Amino acid sequence: MLFKRVSKSITKIILPLIYKILKFLKGNTRAINFLNEKKVNSNNSYNFEKNIHKLLENKKLIGLDIGAQGGFNSDNYFLKKYNQFFETILVDPLGDSLKKEKDKHIIKKGFWSSEGSRKLYVLGNRPGSSSMFEPDKDSLNIYGFKDKDFHLFDVTKTETVECDTLSACLNKIKINNLDYLKIDTQGAELEVLKGIGSYRPLLIKCEVQLFPMYKNIPSWTEIVDLLSKLGYMISDWREIGPHVTRTPVEMDMIFIPNFSSASGKKIIKEREKEFITLMLISGQIKLLNKISKSLNLPHSEFYMKIKDKYFD
Repeated sequence: MLFKRVSKSITKIILPLIYKILKFLKGNTRAINFLNEKKVNSNNSYNFEKNIHKLLENKKLIGLDIGAQGGFNSDNYFLKKYNQFFETILVDPLGDSLKKEKDKHIIKKGFWSSEGSRKLYVLGNRPGSSSMFEPDKDSLNIYGFKDKDFHLFDVTKTETVECDTLSACLNKIKINNLDYLKIDTQGAELEVLKGIGSYRPLLIKCEVQLFPMYKNIPSWTEIVDLLSKLGYMISDWREIGPHVTRTPVEMDMIFIPNFSSASGKKIIKEREKEFITLMLISGQIKLLNKISKSLNLPHSEFYMKIKDKYFD
């Protein structure tokens, strides 16, 4: 009898408290975003360094960062401790932002679908948003920007920059294979990808704009279509920025070779160890297990028994 009374009393206290917490989380965007970020990065608790050393055997992954303001992996897509496994190539036409990046190959050029000169619209108040396309201030009305912040998209000057294709530039510096490709070029991502030539990265991180912030940029769906034709599939995306619609402003889309297609299988099988490494450091463990079983990848002892915490 006493136990029942105590239980009822505890229930009366705890249930309303739980309800208040859930109600708070449901209505609090910051809390939701925090919890979502924790979920996305849940596999960061694992340390794969020893396994990666065994996989790569002192070989470096080739990482190409196009739109590299802030340096390689500046957005912490994967943990900084894994930067040691990359030989990095940083590309930014505003190369002054990369002065602190030592011992890295820096290319102070724009990348495009063809060689030549193009106009760069420089946003002095927001340099990271400078683009080959002119900002479209009318579109900012449906973004999460306040009127007082519209000046951040003022074009303070234009510069003529020399452009090269991804393929031609890597050939010139004698890079045969590209393992990791990150593109953040404020609307020019499709043009960059059109210049990829015969290079087939094992993981591509590409920013796409669901609602254009610049005039005359191609639809983000064209990027998906192009990469699909090249043998890739979407494996992840990360939302960026608020919007008055129920969609994000932008997304970082993650593409890997489509292991169900002949072309995708070929890309993975030619560089199995590098592919496994990139899947581990990006936290895509469950998908790696699926692909490993399908393609009979080596070194399954490094990941087959690891639980993917994202799906908990």
